[in-house]
Amino acid sequence: MSEQTLSFGTDVSRLLDIVANALYTNKDVFLRELISNAADACDKLRYEALQNSALASGEFKIVIARDTDKRTLTITDNGIGMDKADLIENLGTIARSGTAAMMEAVKNAGADKGALNLIGQFGVGFYASFMVADKVTVLSRKAGDTQSWQWESDGRTGYNIAEADENIRGTRITLHLKDSASDFLMEDKIRQVILAYSDHIAVPVFVGTDEKPVNAASALWMRSKNEITKDQYTEFYHHIGHAFDEPIMTSHWRAEGKIEYTALLFIPTMRPWDLYDPGRKHAVRLYVKRVFITDQVQNLIYPWLRFVRGVIDSEDLPLNISREMLQNNPVVAKIRSGVTKRILSDLAALAERDPTAFETFWYQFGMVVKEGLYDAAEHRDDIFKICRFFSTNGHRKLTSLEDYVSRMKDGQDEIYYILGENADAIERSPQLEGFRARGLEVLFLSDTIDSFWLQMANEYKGKKFVSVTKGSIDLNKFESREKKEEKAEEPEEQESITVLLSVLSEELKKDVGQVRISNRLTDSPVCLVADEKGVDMHMERVLKIQQNYEPMQNKKILEINDNHALIKKLAGLAAANKDAPALKDAARLLYDQACIIQGEPVNDPSSFVRRMAEFMQRGLAA
Repeated sequence: MSEQTLSFGTDVSRLLDIVANALYTNKDVFLRELISNAADACDKLRYEALQNSALASGEFKIVIARDTDKRTLTITDNGIGMDKADLIENLGTIARSGTAAMMEAVKNAGADKGALNLIGQFGVGFYASFMVADKVTVLSRKAGDTQSWQWESDGRTGYNIAEADENIRGTRITLHLKDSASDFLMEDKIRQVILAYSDHIAVPVFVGTDEKPVNAASALWMRSKNEITKDQYTEFYHHIGHAFDEPIMTSHWRAEGKIEYTALLFIPTMRPWDLYDPGRKHAVRLYVKRVFITDQVQNLIYPWLRFVRGVIDSEDLPLNISREMLQNNPVVAKIRSGVTKRILSDLAALAERDPTAFETFWYQFGMVVKEGLYDAAEHRDDIFKICRFFSTNGHRKLTSLEDYVSRMKDGQDEIYYILGENADAIERSPQLEGFRARGLEVLFLSDTIDSFWLQMANEYKGKKFVSVTKGSIDLNKFESREKKEEKAEEPEEQESITVLLSVLSEELKKDVGQVRISNRLTDSPVCLVADEKGVDMHMERVLKIQQNYEPMQNKKILEINDNHALIKKLAGLAAANKDAPALKDAARLLYDQACIIQGEPVNDPSSFVRRMAEFMQRGLAA
């Protein structure tokens, strides 16, 4: 029998060390993971047998046996099995699409509960075996093949793989137990773990030569909600999602009518590590009449709900339907619509019932949910109901659009927002000053997706979304008559401001499209805004980052605060001598200052530093 010895990569060896040590206090989990994997293998063969009758082989089962003399625990299933390539791919590598990213996350978390949670996120359940075993042997034959293969490893130095003579269909995993795991040689302990963690598994689990399975062996999602405990839901979530956290929300219902299906879906508490990976698929399994079909139906769940985990069981799809035909099946499309409405409705109910839990969800998945505002117009109203934003109304306090509208000023028929990198940077934006002074609330939109969904969803309940950094906004209508009279300027002041505007416009004509008086500013001397027909400034920066895309170079508008002491001083200087050299330097400095505040680079840093030094020198000499 030829044998091949292969080494684990450095990343894998490091992870196995964490598995064997950091998870030791929760060692029962290894049996749960191995039983879950065995059940999955049976589900996969059940589906393949529908397509290929030669693979059919009676009832599926999982058998757990112990040998106290050899100190071994064996988990055997008669599922799909593995060939040599499968063993190398599934057992010889870990998180093969993102090992480096996973190891970095585990390293940052440290060998503690954080590492435990991260390991759960990356789906390495089989390797939990090394918590209790100093050697693991896997014997497997893939359904339809004639050759069996043996994989063996101590979890440290690497693994051996060789042809095997024993001809079993399925997989047998033998754990050579450590002394510290002796309790798993006791039948009562094994039964206890099965009942605690695997009672929901739809494949019967037998211990030894028993004729009766230990678990209920029925599809949990088909049971009445009144018969299922919270712990049973949680353990099923752990099984279906290969997760260690608890779900923040569970949705279990049966849809009846033209389309009939049962759904048991979970919202995780923890964000999957690859949530923003373009290649990430959803984690919802499709069953047909309790038979597992696939977990790769793209149209079953919207991409912006890719964090949802669970099961959907259809009564209307044919059992022998191919996975390719499922992609464009109208029944699948109708199921997706119904599932989406229910999830959004349950999230809205969660927001009412438990605002703290909902905020936890939003911080983890809100940015992904907002992708639906861009590409799911039919669900946009329901998505808007659960959207939350920071705003000028309270420090670090999330608000809904409904609450925003309820606080709108008399005469306000627009929803004001500002785009930016993060809430801290946005909060310091000078464009907000005039809105704050008039008690007008502004939403902070700091996620990249915000720049895009606003192009598709430009209003909420008839109220248009308006950027405070774009176009001309009449804020004077929100001021009292007394305030307007207080701001009225003397003719001489008006004339000097007009002259200053002319000087600034001439000096900055290559950089800005217009210089005008602002009603946005109350404290800052200047700010930049985009033209009414131009691209929002933050949106323009986002587009510049996109490869092979250069947005239209619309000139910005420079707005000046005619009530600011500096602007009044410059206006007086312009009225006395509009050709004064200091005015030209002041114009450049004001523009550069506006760019810096906006997060834009100055055109000529050296000239900016020189002008600033000269102005400071003159000021100190005065």
